[in-house]
Amino acid sequence: MTEETDIALRDGRTLHVYDTRGDGAAVFWLHGTPNTGAPPAPLFGPAADLGIRWVSYDRPGYGGSTRRPGRDVASAAGDVGAIADILGIDRFGVMGHSGGCPHALACDALLGERVSGAVCVAALAPVDADGLDWSAGMWPFGAAELHASMQGAAALERYFASNEWDPEQFTPADHAALEGEWSWLANVARLGTAGGPGGMIDDNIAYVGPWGFDLEQVRGPVLLVHGGQDRVAPSSHARWLVSRLRLAELWLSPDDGHISVLSSAAQALSWLRETFSRLPDGGTADTPRS
Repeated sequence: MTEETDIALRDGRTLHVYDTRGDGAAVFWLHGTPNTGAPPAPLFGPAADLGIRWVSYDRPGYGGSTRRPGRDVASAAGDVGAIADILGIDRFGVMGHSGGCPHALACDALLGERVSGAVCVAALAPVDADGLDWSAGMWPFGAAELHASMQGAAALERYFASNEWDPEQFTPADHAALEGEWSWLANVARLGTAGGPGGMIDDNIAYVGPWGFDLEQVRGPVLLVHGGQDRVAPSSHARWLVSRLRLAELWLSPDDGHISVLSSAAQALSWLRETFSRLPDGGTADTPRS
């Protein structure tokens, strides 16, 4: 059962937080765009088998969390750290899907030894990635949305007002996943836009601006899980990231798209659980700790 609560931060903002409780290893779920932060229901069974406690939150501007215009990707680390402090969680893993991936990397980079490791499913690379043709392979709808983001909030709001979402940016395998186990995503996406486009606008602008940290700061182990047919975040982004991150590996699923690649998420969660047995100095312990 997931408990929901509102947490008041020192700067006056409120974050809406989700917590499955228990004394297992804590994993923060970092949600995509535009979603709310409810932890991933399709992974509740595997998480229970692994002894994992899900913790998550609505990013600012979504659901019950106060909007924070102008936030960058790095700001997620401060929010996650504050939630962990209030809940009394010392060490935790992070797992993101799509737009949640840069935020997961921010936590790994900026929260130091508190983060055991990070899983990034269908990740975007920074827009200024050296040597990467950033929009190559993106479906035109998604590429246009992100390029509108580069022009600022007003341009992006106009883009949303005059363009309808194009389902063709998802592959047939993605649509099959959305009609099956991952239909859960459709619900959190609906909730993510129920309060207006504010959170989505702030997310997109954060993705195409300076992230607020350098990838060289990401010191914990990172698992990149990516579909070879992804039309939202092309697999070239994952290949670029794995070549730049200090301790990273890539699981590439050639036939999967942006959503269907989540079929590998349970196995990736098992990988993340194993990072709790690694000590912060790179060694290992016989007993996993949380």
